[in-house]
Amino acid sequence: MLNIRIEKTTCPKAKPADETKLGFGKIFTDHMFVMDYAEGKGWHDPRIVPYGPFSLDPATVVFHYAQELFEGMKAYRTAENKIQLFRPDCNANRFIDGCNRMGIPPIPAEDFVQAVEELVRMEKDWVPHTDGASLYIRPYVFATDVGLGVHASKNYTFVIIAAPSGAYYAEGINPVKIYVEDEYIRAAPGLTGAVKCGGNYAASIKAGELAEEKGYAQVLWLDGVEKKYVEEVGSMNIMFKIDGKIYTAACVGTVLPGVTRRSIIELCKDWGYEVIEGKLAIADIMQAGRDGKLEEVFGTGTAAVVSPVKELTWKGESVDIGGDKIGPLTQKLYDTLTGIQWGKLPDTKGWIVPVE
Repeated sequence: MLNIRIEKTTCPKAKPADETKLGFGKIFTDHMFVMDYAEGKGWHDPRIVPYGPFSLDPATVVFHYAQELFEGMKAYRTAENKIQLFRPDCNANRFIDGCNRMGIPPIPAEDFVQAVEELVRMEKDWVPHTDGASLYIRPYVFATDVGLGVHASKNYTFVIIAAPSGAYYAEGINPVKIYVEDEYIRAAPGLTGAVKCGGNYAASIKAGELAEEKGYAQVLWLDGVEKKYVEEVGSMNIMFKIDGKIYTAACVGTVLPGVTRRSIIELCKDWGYEVIEGKLAIADIMQAGRDGKLEEVFGTGTAAVVSPVKELTWKGESVDIGGDKIGPLTQKLYDTLTGIQWGKLPDTKGWIVPVE
């Protein structure tokens, strides 16, 4: 167990007066968790301190070689005014896997969860009261050696910051149009597609901008070898309901093992759906659309929970999925997961961790 030192701010910020205008990742709480690593000393000096900037040398290696990693999770306030987390152990274990891939000393899962809980407990008044709003939590780690040269750092800083964020669907769930990208790639076998490192997201920005210019909300990425099998959409996993079955890409190194993805697969299986994790060709999806068998498509992720898709475009051809309406399974998944997260439905799966 971490012995966390606490330094309270002497200048607390005013809480947002209008929680309907929080946005996402724009406002940050009063404090942050910080812990350091040094070779030979290990992880040490865990502390919660006032939120503020870091002073870093211009030659700090993270700026040059991008040795870093992050997570995304939320804290929720229930109608009974209780604060709770959703499957933080999954984020902690994924963070360990990511650290191992990026050559970063891993943080034990129990320490990761304890740090998150302690910061949320300290900042409980920042967890929004408005329905659908939540406290977004961003744990991250970065290399802090100073000097140029491509090698693993001997020093790191682990940080957790938190941002009260508004309801993702402030005006209701609106299905979006997706552009299938077949020029750029997001990941390839042996690279870092399965971890949440900034380089993956930086590499996706250009294609996302081009898709947005064409009127699409997100990019659907294909595999990096044959450019024919679907993988992820934007910053989310994606699922397809075809002729009554649920299809999604397998997490075999190029697809992020999403916590929401994992939860939705469990729910779908509980409800009797056959869930197929494996290779699914975009050509087969488009054909299913032409045949009227492509019943629902939705992205899954922490921010949106589910994001329904109404249209896919590939090589100049578009297929419609359910018009402008959210599909019944998509709606049920959204209602169930958010119901559990905000304490409106009973947690029969053991996914909720209360923050006392």
